[in-house]
Amino acid sequence: MRYLNSYFFKVFFISIVFISCKSTFRTESFENNRTPPKPNYTSENNWAVLPSKYTAKLAKTTGSSTNELEADVFYVYPTLITDKKDIRWNVAINDIEQQDKVLNKAVHFQASAWSTSGKIYVPYYRQAHIRSYRMLENGGKEALMVAYSDVKAAFEVYLEKYNQGRPIIIASHSQGTTHTSLLLKEFFDGKPLQKQLIAAYLIGIGIPKNEFKTIKVMTRPNETGGFISWNTYKKNKLPKKYERWYKGKVVSNPVTWDAAMSSSRDDHKGFLFSNDKIYDKALKLEVIDGMLWTTLPRFPLRVFIMFKKNYHIGDVNLFWKDIQENSELRTKNWLLNQKK
Repeated sequence: MRYLNSYFFKVFFISIVFISCKSTFRTESFENNRTPPKPNYTSENNWAVLPSKYTAKLAKTTGSSTNELEADVFYVYPTLITDKKDIRWNVAINDIEQQDKVLNKAVHFQASAWSTSGKIYVPYYRQAHIRSYRMLENGGKEALMVAYSDVKAAFEVYLEKYNQGRPIIIASHSQGTTHTSLLLKEFFDGKPLQKQLIAAYLIGIGIPKNEFKTIKVMTRPNETGGFISWNTYKKNKLPKKYERWYKGKVVSNPVTWDAAMSSSRDDHKGFLFSNDKIYDKALKLEVIDGMLWTTLPRFPLRVFIMFKKNYHIGDVNLFWKDIQENSELRTKNWLLNQKK
């Protein structure tokens, strides 16, 4: 755990996703006695998704019985507590509004992409408010550590109670990637569990190429045992803090899944829109240093995002079908390699 404190400074860049320099949050000092109760992950009530606890939408996406799936997916959702008037540092896992966001936004539009590759596990966790990244020295670091302690505890229960030696996909976005990056360091990097790692999809956070000792960036579509990462932005636009927070970070191409620096609309498998329809051949990509550039996606009502520059919110669902097919390929390849 000695790397925890320095790690939260390294991921400080994510604050620009939701927070501008002019943003003002209501807040209070961080006090442990106000932190919501610690979850017990041996109780199924504290999991948003378990193989025995799928939403109707997730079950429909999965199609066949989860019993036929030979791998597991441990997914950690992005920051969903962002209201500037919300003074909480961490949200309780039994918060009804938060649970609704987890199930109907994060699970439906993100975790579902991996549901045909493995059994899905999604723990509720005492997520840190988005202002935590901006206020690391004034309570933010503590709030993020509370959140990570839950993710870690859930993963430990998962390993003990559910995994049974099955291969694992780690999937996450935004704040979720803050926590899964730490999980990889504590449980996988240079450790026996790394042999069970199919792939880590570390999306929505800038990850340096040398972030891990033995878990490497994957540059082939069927490669296993490593990680991939990207941050999506409008073509020919850059964030104000690009040089500090993005440049030099890993950028995987989530359409070709190789070292290609661009991809055409014909390559794009499909983006999951809010109407639950998948639109293929919707965008073109260009990989630059630390950033994934996309053209304006082709979908109904796209006129309303013509001036949008930051596509962080769509880092996963813009490439939903691409991720689905790629995770299936990597899983199949991992399983085949074990039979050799």
